[in-house]
Amino acid sequence: MKWTKQRLNNLFFIIGIAACVVMLLTFDVSFIELWGHLCRAGYWLVPILGVWIVIYAINAWSWFTIIKSKCGDEARRLSFWRVYRLTITGYALNYATPVGGLGGEPYRIMELSKDVSTQHATSSVILYAMMHFFAHFWFWFSSIFIYLALAAAGDLPINTTIATTLGIVIVFCLIAFYIFSRGYRKGLVVKTIRWIGHIPGLKGWSTRFQERHGDALLNIDQQIASLHATDKRAFYKSLLLEYLSRVVQSCEVLFMLLLFGIDNGGGFSGICITYLHSLLIVSFTTLFANLIGFLPMQLGVQEGGFVLSIAALGLSAALGIFVSIICRVREIIWIAIGLLLMRLR
Repeated sequence: MKWTKQRLNNLFFIIGIAACVVMLLTFDVSFIELWGHLCRAGYWLVPILGVWIVIYAINAWSWFTIIKSKCGDEARRLSFWRVYRLTITGYALNYATPVGGLGGEPYRIMELSKDVSTQHATSSVILYAMMHFFAHFWFWFSSIFIYLALAAAGDLPINTTIATTLGIVIVFCLIAFYIFSRGYRKGLVVKTIRWIGHIPGLKGWSTRFQERHGDALLNIDQQIASLHATDKRAFYKSLLLEYLSRVVQSCEVLFMLLLFGIDNGGGFSGICITYLHSLLIVSFTTLFANLIGFLPMQLGVQEGGFVLSIAALGLSAALGIFVSIICRVREIIWIAIGLLLMRLR
């Protein structure tokens, strides 16, 4: 069993290395232009990279809250540093693989099962992944009202097209809230496996998997449903932390806007308005990227999202390209850090 896990660990590591190479070779700019952008960023690269130390710490705290709630005494020997390391490595693999969780979540389950039971590890990872996406929808939902407030103040434009788009996003989020509420009440693993059975060619696999692991799948669903039912404090704490991580993530774009001298007149009020613009840019870009999340590393999607969202706020497309390139460089660096942590024993 240890050999099997080691081989899987090596496979994840190779995938990550390959992804870094692909990302480096698929930049839409030459290395000379890339170096020019990095030189322009200058010392601002330090806070841009450093803010992700805080973001990943908040993510790890959110996941650690779920683990302690679900695993009880089993989690006593599990340190926050180990959860923090698995958080960074898991996200590095998610950046590197198509459909995000195909890399990071299996790796987290495999590693966490060394410290707690496999069922507890599986339910904790699934619950955290659900919480991560659930917080995304709350972030997008709240961003709509931030946009409307800024539009009412005359800071941002509002027209029929924008209003229609915002209305569609509201409906989209409300549908997601309903689906997540049912998942948190009844679990969703068994239903997901059954749904996979409707995909051509996978019906046989789905049936066999349910027959072999039916009791374990039901147990995992019960654990997922029990978090909200029996430990609401842990549930809402984890959700709040995940939402907070998006709020902190907006500082990354804020630093880049300030780098270009965009501060809405300066002063406290100007910085606050610029920060709200940064939050809206992150919100729109992550929404756009997650809607087309099947691309590895979301190649081209994130860049397009930044350009569109920044242009929608009346800023130049050149700024959008700069932000997307610096964010891509940041991703490569943190993927490399995650891969190094993967080899750390």
